[in-house]
Amino acid sequence: MTTRTLTRRVALATAAVTSALVLAACGGGSDDNGDGGTGHTGHGASAASATPSASAGAHNAQDVAFAKGMIPHHQQALEMAELAADRASSAKVKDLAARIEKAQDPEIRTLTGWLKAWGEQPPMAGMDHSGHTGMSGMMSEDDMAALKKATGKDFDTRFLSLMVEHHQGAVEMATTEKRRGRSVDAKAMADAIITAQDAEIEEMKRLLGAE
Repeated sequence: MTTRTLTRRVALATAAVTSALVLAACGGGSDDNGDGGTGHTGHGASAASATPSASAGAHNAQDVAFAKGMIPHHQQALEMAELAADRASSAKVKDLAARIEKAQDPEIRTLTGWLKAWGEQPPMAGMDHSGHTGMSGMMSEDDMAALKKATGKDFDTRFLSLMVEHHQGAVEMATTEKRRGRSVDAKAMADAIITAQDAEIEEMKRLLGAE
């Protein structure tokens, strides 16, 4: 009788210890995971990796306006630059136009990506810029029509004159972004635009002087 009682007590004690160990293991797993007790470590890692980048989160209305304005501004510059391959007579003008395309096309894609990350609708792509003619440096439809009809040295002069004005508008927009924007990435792009396009303005003025 005594032996059976002792055996029963040992069995109960063992079960209690086992239960305690199981509970401790479960509790320790939740604390270590830091996921509020769900134990879904993998899901937590996915959520962390999906966190928006700094450029997507830290922005203000000026950053949005800069991106929405610079996209059609760049698109018109590309439209102008694409004409140079067949119409320009100067190799230097053709080279400049090619560099403008190479620089501004990737910036359009970057600006579009930022707007999407910010939950904003990017401007529709298209050749009609009539709705943006009031924007700084944008060419009118008449200016663009005249440029498309020009060839040779006439094209070179028109292209350089119009692109100087276009670049000056972009520099003005970028300067505003640097002063009022919040996004670190957008302000860095604005700084790069100012540096590159100021240099190209000087280059185009020299080419115009040589005409």
